[in-house]
Amino acid sequence: MPSSTHPTAADAMLAPEIQVSDHSSIDRALDVLRGSHTEFVPVRDDTGRCAGIVTRDQLAAHGAKPGYTENTRVRDMAHDHSAFARPGMPAADVTADLRERSLTALPVVDDDGFALGIVTATRLQTVLAASAGGTAEQP
Repeated sequence: MPSSTHPTAADAMLAPEIQVSDHSSIDRALDVLRGSHTEFVPVRDDTGRCAGIVTRDQLAAHGAKPGYTENTRVRDMAHDHSAFARPGMPAADVTADLRERSLTALPVVDDDGFALGIVTATRLQTVLAASAGGTAEQP
């Protein structure tokens, strides 16, 4: 639930239950996503900082190529790694960023670059509607 009439990314983010290393094979990352029943997962670099986000669809597209997925690492495939949200960023600004970049989710990172959560377009809409007095249910 948003803490004020102007919700932030922190109000809308979902805590990342899992993360994958950028050294993980595509097969392994896809197994993790399937096992966790999630659509998005933050990707960690060698220092543990967020290197981006990868989706089940991105991984599944590579999974259709036998032999390729067990030898290819997440860091070697195209995934969303340029945009991040900060916890205090206004939810409306995050929504605009997602729309401008044609994305459905962004990782939320702290000042040191470590993943704190993920914001999705759906979750942002819910939080913004609730703060405006709407009746949208939270997912």
